[in-house]
Amino acid sequence: MSNLGFNFGPDVRPLAARMRPTTLDEYIGQQHLLSGDKPLHQAIVAGRCHSLILWGPPGVGKTTLAQIIANHADASLIQMSAVTAGVKDIRDSVTQARENLESRGQRTLMFVDEVHRFNKSQQDAFLPHIEDGTFIFVGATTENPSFALNNAILSRARVYVLKSLADTDLYSVIERALKQDEQLSQKHITIAENAKKALCQASGGDARKVLNLLEQAVDLTIEQNGQYNVDEHVLSQVLPTHLAKYDKGGDEFYDLISAFHKSVRGSSPDGALYWYCRILAGGGDPLYVARRLLAIATEDIGNADPRAMEVALNAWDIFQRVGPSEGERAIAQATLYLASAPKSNAVYMAFNQAKADAQNEPSYPVPEHLRNAPTNLMKDLGYGAEYRYAHNEEGAFAAGEKYLPPEMDGKEYYLPSERGLEQKIKQKLDYLKERDAQSPLKRYEND
Repeated sequence: MSNLGFNFGPDVRPLAARMRPTTLDEYIGQQHLLSGDKPLHQAIVAGRCHSLILWGPPGVGKTTLAQIIANHADASLIQMSAVTAGVKDIRDSVTQARENLESRGQRTLMFVDEVHRFNKSQQDAFLPHIEDGTFIFVGATTENPSFALNNAILSRARVYVLKSLADTDLYSVIERALKQDEQLSQKHITIAENAKKALCQASGGDARKVLNLLEQAVDLTIEQNGQYNVDEHVLSQVLPTHLAKYDKGGDEFYDLISAFHKSVRGSSPDGALYWYCRILAGGGDPLYVARRLLAIATEDIGNADPRAMEVALNAWDIFQRVGPSEGERAIAQATLYLASAPKSNAVYMAFNQAKADAQNEPSYPVPEHLRNAPTNLMKDLGYGAEYRYAHNEEGAFAAGEKYLPPEMDGKEYYLPSERGLEQKIKQKLDYLKERDAQSPLKRYEND
């Protein structure tokens, strides 16, 4: 903060604000985009700007990068947050950008934080001004742009994905703050390596969070003989619990659920249990996981282990009956069972194909031998004629009988796997197919 006028007091901004980089040399992380040989780095250094979307989790440097781009391009920077701004704010910013261009010949970089919070009409308000060069548009979002932003915006701005900072990057952030921050550098601060590691791990790849935690730790440290020793005792006060990274309804939520589902499908009990616990640690709803288990039971396990549905349903019921403490454990048990169960998507595939055919194929009439015939008239019309009652046949199976319309004769939906119970189901169906083939009575052949 510049000390202007008669304000000669200390910089009261948080450490994260004081340490915000102003040049690419100071910027830490995102080397997949900003190493010296990358096009984006070269464009920024050369002062060439283009409209872009910065997509990444909180605290990875989206706002900072926008400011650095503006600095290198010698562009006027207008910042707004989609959380508080409206169409009027957009209109006023456009007017300011146009004045900058006409009066000073200076470009304007329009930075919109949380741009995904703008509705379609608000996003559309930017389009003509992006196209005519009134400003360079930079949007920052924590949500997937494919879902959160209009296609019109996406077609005019390149998307760059920013990643959570690695622990090595966060370590560099801490070291830089201790050495370069005016207030911290005046103190003789000692932080043990294990304490730095704990700070980095608790930050979850968020530079702003690691600086906030560092500042809190220093503030809670008592000076002794001119030294500030940030140790485990201090950290225990700053980090009493680790709050898991979890954004209900956001990308992190869907990523965790996806990781859970794929771990169960991939027969990894350890992976499934870990992601389930990550969801719980972040305040997620255990019953959402229970519902997902029921879906997995039919989608990924099916008749390879029909008990999976019962196990998942029982876990849900136990949670409802006894509450979270024991109920969460019941869902954990179901998770481990389903992850360990044999897998088959044969039911899932068969149902989807049959449903598609029922919707897209012609509405073939029910064959007469399968029709209901509760009245004499219907019987006289042939409804139910020649129907073979399976229980009167050998093995309760009418060999050679057909149950699909003649137009769909030979169609197969259910193809059991060779895993779990489905192996025996497949053997049974193969046996019945062989009996069909050998039967002297074959429906439709002589029709």
